[in-house]
Amino acid sequence: MIKKTLLFTNKCTITTTNEQLVIKSENRNKTIPIEDIGYLVIDHNETYISIPALNKLINNNCACIICDNKHLPNGMFLNLNSHHIQQEIFKHQINASLPLKKQLWQQTVIEKVKNQGILLEQITQTKNKFDYLASKVLSGDTSNMEAVAANFYWKAFFEIDFKRERFGNYPNNFLNYGYAILRAATARALSGSGLLNTLGIHHKSKYNAFALADDIMEPFRPIVDEIVHHIMQNYDEQELTTEIKSEILSILTRTVYFKDEKSPLMVALQKTASSLQQCYSGKRKKIKYPNLWN
Repeated sequence: MIKKTLLFTNKCTITTTNEQLVIKSENRNKTIPIEDIGYLVIDHNETYISIPALNKLINNNCACIICDNKHLPNGMFLNLNSHHIQQEIFKHQINASLPLKKQLWQQTVIEKVKNQGILLEQITQTKNKFDYLASKVLSGDTSNMEAVAANFYWKAFFEIDFKRERFGNYPNNFLNYGYAILRAATARALSGSGLLNTLGIHHKSKYNAFALADDIMEPFRPIVDEIVHHIMQNYDEQELTTEIKSEILSILTRTVYFKDEKSPLMVALQKTASSLQQCYSGKRKKIKYPNLWN
């Protein structure tokens, strides 16, 4: 089932009754079944949400995201008890061998580089060597082909003079918003599969509570790049308006493709997370990443 994504950019009150989310604002009152909600994004300083509503959302594995004064996602509530054999899954994840983690990171970087190459060809209408770069990714990406590919990618991606930076100029603000939403969606999927987001495959910063999400989201990043490129072609605004945020949030229901089926991104992330859990337990050898384009 495709879950709803709710974005709150105006002052309102969010409470709950009879397993419904009750939303009250100056203009309207609305109720939505809590079981239908996958993501809730609060982007207004005067939004009130009750603790019972927050708890019910979290119990339904809804990712509740809070934005900062710059309107960028800043924090997230996730269910910490979302899988019936969570302790066993944690044990497999914690005890994963270094060779296994290196192989999983190699698979992840290969998928990311391939996806960057496909999108870049679509945008520039020019053949590139990203398949070759992907073939050179070693176990653990010890040759850092991810960085080599990124250097080529960003130099060719936009028509404007662009430098990819976390706090850089437009369109970095659009990319940062999209990546934060993708990160939240990935973290939700991993949590739903009983995995510990803090314990990454490659990302290891002691300050990073979502290191595993930062690992697994990498091959999906071109989905954000694609929508940002589309926005730049169709909007003159350089600030994050409500309309542009809604465009970026649409990535959660964008179709991606597995071998025998297609799925919305939010469902595909769950399948990817489940496959990673199976890799940790020894039931699989490869993470199940989808094709981003058919």
